[in-house]
Amino acid sequence: MMNVIVERVTEAIARRSQESRRRYLEKIARAADRGKGRANMGCSNLAHGMAACSPEAKSLMQSDAAINLGIVTAYNDMLSAHQPYAGYPDQIRAVAHQNKATAQVAGGVPAMCDGVTQGEDGMDLSLFSRDTIAMSTAIALSHNLFDAVICLGICDKIVPGLMIGALSFGHLPTLFIPAGPMPSGLPNSEKAKVREAFAAGEVGRPQLIAAESAAYHAPGTCTFYGTANSNQMLMEFMGLQLPGGSFVNPDTELRSALTAEATRQVIELAKSQDSAVSLGAIVSEKTLVNAMVGLLATGGSTNHTLHLVAIARAAGLVINWSDFAELSAVVPLLARVYPNGTADVNHFHQAGGLGFIIRELLDAGMLHDDVHTVAGPGLRRFSQSPVEVNHELRWQPVASQSEDRNVVRGCDQPFQQTGGLSLVEGNLGRAIVKVSAVAEENRRIRAPARVFQSQEAFLAAFEAGTLNQDVVVVVSHQGPKSNGMPELHKLTPYLGILQNKGFKVALVTDGRMSGASGKVLAAIHVTPEACAEGPISQIENGDIVIIDAELGLLEVEAELANRDFKITDSSEHESGMGRELFAVFRQEVGPAENGATIFELS
Repeated sequence: MMNVIVERVTEAIARRSQESRRRYLEKIARAADRGKGRANMGCSNLAHGMAACSPEAKSLMQSDAAINLGIVTAYNDMLSAHQPYAGYPDQIRAVAHQNKATAQVAGGVPAMCDGVTQGEDGMDLSLFSRDTIAMSTAIALSHNLFDAVICLGICDKIVPGLMIGALSFGHLPTLFIPAGPMPSGLPNSEKAKVREAFAAGEVGRPQLIAAESAAYHAPGTCTFYGTANSNQMLMEFMGLQLPGGSFVNPDTELRSALTAEATRQVIELAKSQDSAVSLGAIVSEKTLVNAMVGLLATGGSTNHTLHLVAIARAAGLVINWSDFAELSAVVPLLARVYPNGTADVNHFHQAGGLGFIIRELLDAGMLHDDVHTVAGPGLRRFSQSPVEVNHELRWQPVASQSEDRNVVRGCDQPFQQTGGLSLVEGNLGRAIVKVSAVAEENRRIRAPARVFQSQEAFLAAFEAGTLNQDVVVVVSHQGPKSNGMPELHKLTPYLGILQNKGFKVALVTDGRMSGASGKVLAAIHVTPEACAEGPISQIENGDIVIIDAELGLLEVEAELANRDFKITDSSEHESGMGRELFAVFRQEVGPAENGATIFELS
């Protein structure tokens, strides 16, 4: 039996999306009806598209029956998560050739790392890179040579961008192939302690660099449960990559076997010509609810309260933060992975991982099993894990019990009865709080505000010692229209120091904190943002601010009607480091609750 709230949210999404979903499905049906692009293409056009191919590949590509895969890759060797993708196209082409098919790299998309740009000017481009990736994906696939799509991408804005772009070609089967996390290094909790010690002046830069390098030390995704690894969770809960493959380490035999099998599987999907396995059909209201439930049950990244909304709209579906809140009230938290615990994603995978949680949620009626996936009909097949037996890839049921109840639990004894995210709202607007990382006693605050318009201004006040009190730190003018909605993790260790001193501390901002949101209560993505005449810009020093993640409150005890909206000089964020090229993004971007996207999608 499905949970009644899960059913109700699913039905509400379907109702409010009826017209936009109809338009989307009609659009991809028209594309499918046109048939294979190569078959209808002029000879010169086709010759250009296969000029660099081998004679064998050219022969296949001229056949209407053969399958040609379009690879869209986010490879670069600066990002540890994407460096392993260097050899994937060659492997995919070889497997395709063995199966009388062809594969071409249709195009590359940019892949930037928030870990590198954190606190730097380049962070102002981070969120906008998602929509740039979507457009780059569309450009790559617009050559119309392809019968199916393979997406190679992992990190923060990259998977959502690939999804949005690929949904414009939703008539094609599409499969995501991950590369896996780096092996465990310095525990994330130890890294966090060194960061706080550095912020407190107790250790120097050499010790901090040594700790960071011991944590981020090899090819693969970072091992904490941030946006990159939340992306991988979503792809499994949405049925868009092979079961159990998210957290298999790079450069292993199992990782290679999964890549080969993914290639064979997408070829079979394309051969079937079944519209039910196209990307646009798989991404339904049920799939999206499964994704939201997965996010809440695992304590995943707050960034997905933006990205899932934008992905949904690209498929003609409309979700909002109230949907997340309704689900969060009934979805139990089943995982403790840093920053929501001490384990990393490798420990999480070994303890039972996504397959265990999917089975538990299915058995509890929290997930829709009646969905299509790239692995076949039904989500329950994703409660299996891959193994190699005599060099043959097989799937086996996940263990009946958690291998480590400090990391993964069943629905009978969850870490908490509600999900990892909360919606707070009131006279300051609406905002998201990641409660899974915040101790219960710190989930509510009533304290005076200290107002800043930048991280640097906050740090100056911290260094001056003027924040040693109960305080709600308000950092405004950090929304998408102001400066691209950067992540504000420069604040994290300093807020943590204040909390460690025994003060009640919280953050209110129209910026982001992402999947690395830590132990301090933070109401983020405040909508409307300051730059759109949001009340956050009317808060003054000393105003009493209330945040209650349990009751869903975000209030200021002040009469705002007679106050002006503060306007700040944002010119320093408008040029340099490429930011001048994104002026149109800042002008056209929509509000956070609509996905903070420049696209009019639904």
